[in-house]
Amino acid sequence: MRRALALLISALLPLSLTAVAIAEPAPADLASTPPMGWNSWNKFGCDINEDLIRQTADAIASSGMRDAGYRYVNIDDCWMARERDTEGRLQADPVRFPGGIKALADYVHAKGLKLGIYSSAGTHTCAGYPASLDHEDVDARTWADWGVDYLKYDNCFNEDRPALDRYRAMGEALRKTGRDIVYSLCEWGQNKPWEGLGREVGGHLWRTTGDISDNWTSVMGILDQQVGLEQYAGPNGWNDPDMLEVGNGGMTDAEYRAHFSL
Repeated sequence: MRRALALLISALLPLSLTAVAIAEPAPADLASTPPMGWNSWNKFGCDINEDLIRQTADAIASSGMRDAGYRYVNIDDCWMARERDTEGRLQADPVRFPGGIKALADYVHAKGLKLGIYSSAGTHTCAGYPASLDHEDVDARTWADWGVDYLKYDNCFNEDRPALDRYRAMGEALRKTGRDIVYSLCEWGQNKPWEGLGREVGGHLWRTTGDISDNWTSVMGILDQQVGLEQYAGPNGWNDPDMLEVGNGGMTDAEYRAHFSL
């Protein structure tokens, strides 16, 4: 429990941004404030399993973080098996997640929290696992059936196909499931999604930059790139300057405190 609690600070970064009304609102009121929670990637990378996710949910619920608004427990890359099942569906890695994602979602929900999942708008995820390009409908339906509440949708192995088409296809697939799923576009800011693409495809938040690193230069570089973007942010449509690195060891305590407060 103590180990998991110490790692909760790789939460999604909540920015206080000025809200303005712009066209193409997200399809559902799921992110009236910036979603907050925990993501596995910055600390653990591919070294994840269902025990880690359960321990993290336990720690968020018992530490007071849930009551402070940290509600999402998000599994990043490497959760899936190397092959789809015989019906073409993504399946959980049988060694890392022997109980499956649905059972894990049920556990997280019982703690008063929400479960997030990861895929990419390409043929493979960034770590080389099966991804969702041209499988949008079946994957969205699978996640909805499992009880997933949040999708982080990356940009690796995208075959140079237009981002608008790829991210719109998944946004439409998520809507068709009828389940409330927060849609997080990890498009790295390449197409300035804050200017319209993000909301047009149904996104609730969108990355504004490439990946953050656990050092002060990276934090400041990403902060500088947020200047002027506050005008595009508001309920159900948020700028995402990537996750917190707090506690991962690359900065001083003072730098981590400043990072958390930005």
